[in-house]
Amino acid sequence: MTNSPGLDWLDSLGPQRIRPGLSRTRALLASLGNPQSFFSSILIGGTNGKGSTAATISALLAAAGVRAGLYTSPHLVSVTERVRIDDVDVSTDKLDRALTLVSRVAAPGLRGPTYFEALTAAAFELFRRARVRTAVVEVGIGGRLDATNVLSPEVSVVTNVAADHLDVLGPALENVAREKAGIFRKGQPALLGATGTAASERVVLHAEARRIGARLVEIPPAAGISFPLPGAHQKQNLALALAAARAVAPLDEAAVSRGLAAVRWPGRLQRLERDGARPLLLDGAHNPPGASALAAHLDVTGLSGRVDLLFGGLRDKDLPGVFAPLAARARRIVLVAPESPRAEKPEALRARLGRPDLETADSAAEGLARLEKADGDGPILVAGSLYLVGEVLRLRSRA
Repeated sequence: MTNSPGLDWLDSLGPQRIRPGLSRTRALLASLGNPQSFFSSILIGGTNGKGSTAATISALLAAAGVRAGLYTSPHLVSVTERVRIDDVDVSTDKLDRALTLVSRVAAPGLRGPTYFEALTAAAFELFRRARVRTAVVEVGIGGRLDATNVLSPEVSVVTNVAADHLDVLGPALENVAREKAGIFRKGQPALLGATGTAASERVVLHAEARRIGARLVEIPPAAGISFPLPGAHQKQNLALALAAARAVAPLDEAAVSRGLAAVRWPGRLQRLERDGARPLLLDGAHNPPGASALAAHLDVTGLSGRVDLLFGGLRDKDLPGVFAPLAARARRIVLVAPESPRAEKPEALRARLGRPDLETADSAAEGLARLEKADGDGPILVAGSLYLVGEVLRLRSRA
């Protein structure tokens, strides 16, 4: 007999299904007594950087004395990472109990919720139980039809608009921008990162803001502020986080310093030192803009040409576009498949990249073992998918 009925039920839903639309989530929340109406919220969308922006907002609010909840996706090692209260991961027991309740009110079969919808409802129920004042919520995919868009956010944030999930949100980037603008609300501030979005997509976002009646403000990257998350691209995410947090809570300089020092967002330019072995550099870059940001970091830090690369990704991603800037800066390369039903098999990936010379491995563990035998003082870079990064982190936790 299972001791985690809620989590077992969640796993049975299958994490890979995407069914855009709000009706199932609204029905589920109504059956729970609409927990989302018991707290205010900040909703963060965008192609890249939304998770780190959300995590930073959460840390800033906690430092300001605001009881805040944080909901992000996907997780790397444990599903409990997706829900934080006062910047602490929810316990397995509490998440299981919330999911058990959700399972009891959910419709059965195909009429029932997806994995993400069920987890979203459970997160909002946990936020109600914890009496959070503000929930900081990362959009799953897009915005307009994402389950998180059942909220009525005080502040909406779009970090940037770039090519990703075009099969769901496209076909053109203008379509993607319109979907992301779906999180804007009449009379409320909407914050847009001033970098990372082309002029044509910014035009769409401004037009949608006017149509909806939202107050769109472009926020330039932060300057002169120390931030623990590495990478020049984080200056834009930091600026958005500061603006969003200040819109809902008073933040003095001391609170900002405490909040920024407490920010944690693993798997994004995360360096892991290892006794007797080369360091690991883990980054979840899974689209071309993310890979470009990672490549720029390698250049600036002097790691270009010194890293060996463990690479793998999902077959519905632009893997050649992700691979190219990283391969140009790597020495030895090993291809693997992340632990996901959507993963591209290493042999198929090698053919897709047009690189029959590349090595393949049957697992991340085997790929790392091979790369560790290579001479060099640079780290082993793991990139191409957050699923692959999570797999390596789980290997580390079991070591």
